Amino acid sequence: MERALRAYGAVLRLVRRLPRDTRPYYAKFVRENFVNYREVEDPNTLPELFRRAYFHTIWVLNKYSVDKSVADELKEICCN
Repeated sequence: MERALRAYGAVLRLVRRLPRDTRPYYAKFVRENFVNYREVEDPNTLPELFRRAYFHTIWVLNKYSVDKSVADELKEICCN
């Protein structure tokens, strides 16, 4: 659970780097997705969900031309 909360916080901090008019949409999207998966406890599923969170975040950052190096903290949380 702690890892999920750290990932959620990291993604929300990255949302702040997006254009102002897109932030509410992505903040809501992130919240809904993390809430949907909070009940998952299967140890085989969690690593895939964390990797997916990282790669989806990178995709959004690239879409808005935000340097993906700002997601290094999220990569450390999700991909290690």
